[in-house]
Amino acid sequence: MPILYIDKPKGITSFGVCNKLKKVLGTSKIGHTGTLDPNATGLMIVLYDEATKANQFLLSDTKEYYGVCKLGILTDTLDIDGKILASKDLKMPSRSEIESVFSTFIGKYNQFPPMTSAIKVNGKKLYEYQREGKEVELKAREVEIFELELLDINEKEFSFRCLVSSGTYVRSLLKDILDKLDLIGTLIELRRTKITLADATSLDDALNGKIENHSLYEVLKERYYTYVVDDPKAIKDGKPQKLDIDTMEVLLVDKDSNCLAIYRKENDVYRSVRGLF
Repeated sequence: MPILYIDKPKGITSFGVCNKLKKVLGTSKIGHTGTLDPNATGLMIVLYDEATKANQFLLSDTKEYYGVCKLGILTDTLDIDGKILASKDLKMPSRSEIESVFSTFIGKYNQFPPMTSAIKVNGKKLYEYQREGKEVELKAREVEIFELELLDINEKEFSFRCLVSSGTYVRSLLKDILDKLDLIGTLIELRRTKITLADATSLDDALNGKIENHSLYEVLKERYYTYVVDDPKAIKDGKPQKLDIDTMEVLLVDKDSNCLAIYRKENDVYRSVRGLF
């Protein structure tokens, strides 16, 4: 089952990347495990053909980002590509002041998504409401910040690294940080760096046929306990299994490391969540 690690360039949507790759890969079944904004760059995990069956098991990954904030500019999209709503000269806080506020965000907190997101409200995406100039009531969602590190800092900008749960919007996180500092600013650079960006193929190379596939087993084994079964047919038939292990979810594979299914523990029996063959 083929999976691609694509280093997404700036200026194209995640949907646009998949749409371009369809032609090169000769497939209509394609998807990705997490949207990157058009102005954001970095790792996209693209699944196609049979690998799309595993999409739900990769969406919950934690994600690592590198970002740069420019102080003194507020835009309607919370990034540099938006319409400027306010601009003023501001003094950069000290490193210790910023780090002190950073520390308050470690853990779970309720975050409002940006209006430019693809989250649906009443069957319509938020960015569609924004384009029409319509207001909509936003609902906060619980996200988790695992790590938040201040990197470089100067009079106008600071850079940071964050490790966050799936569903976290870095633009919203930055706005919340700036609100606590009583400042305005905007995201001028955002790059997703996790899993390992060094393993990713540039979009240009991929479109020129330089495709480097990663196996589904290679990707899932980093996320799930793996168990080799003696009877692959029973797993393909979705039969419950009694396994001498102690984990909530398990990736079942055959002796050749072909992925068969994800099973989840229910009482003392493991039951099929999704077949992957």
